[in-house]
Amino acid sequence: MPALAIETSGRQGSVATVDAGHVLAEETFDHGLRHAAGILAIIDRLTRAAGWGPADLAEIYVSAGPGSFTGLRVGVTVAKTLALALGVKLVAVPTVEVLARNAPAGWQNLVIVLDAKRDQIFTATFAKHSGGPIQTEPARLDALPAILARTPRPVHLLGEGIPYHRKFIPESPDVIVTPEDTWRPRAAAVAEIGHAMARTGEFTDADRLTPIYIRKPEAEEKWDAAQTGGPRR
Repeated sequence: MPALAIETSGRQGSVATVDAGHVLAEETFDHGLRHAAGILAIIDRLTRAAGWGPADLAEIYVSAGPGSFTGLRVGVTVAKTLALALGVKLVAVPTVEVLARNAPAGWQNLVIVLDAKRDQIFTATFAKHSGGPIQTEPARLDALPAILARTPRPVHLLGEGIPYHRKFIPESPDVIVTPEDTWRPRAAAVAEIGHAMARTGEFTDADRLTPIYIRKPEAEEKWDAAQTGGPRR
């Protein structure tokens, strides 16, 4: 079951080749790679190394958001293009679930922290379960103080938005910031989740797939405000 996993939601992206749910190879690249052509070159290199041709690919797993607007748009475009061109099945993997796989040993409650500007975050909460992380609140736009007020302790915070929201993190032994090397989503986790979703038939039509932005990009918000004459919130 040859497959590809694509992760472009964060400051560093990655692509992985996957066979029967096992990652064969994973390559990372800087967030500055903002064009589909660059990612396609990496995919070509990895699939050739695996000995695969276009006809061999069976599934594509893509991190669908929330996250970087530009990064998500590029990653989803690549996934849709390949799925439509090659006729393979596509799985849209929620990025918050990808990040939750980075939670350290011993965690009990987890808050994802992705910067949304204006003192807001893209977030979701998880609780530890024997079968893996269980989502307790879905991905949404929120404020860190509000979500901490209703999250049980102890709680771990994880995500690339942490540096922008440190002023809202209380100095408490029950509020734990995970190490920085856990903040980045990885294609290997996209592969793990995507393969499991595929086995239960959770596929997405390529022509209908759009990134999970949660809110409009700032440029669109400014445009809407200009058309209505109202202030931007």
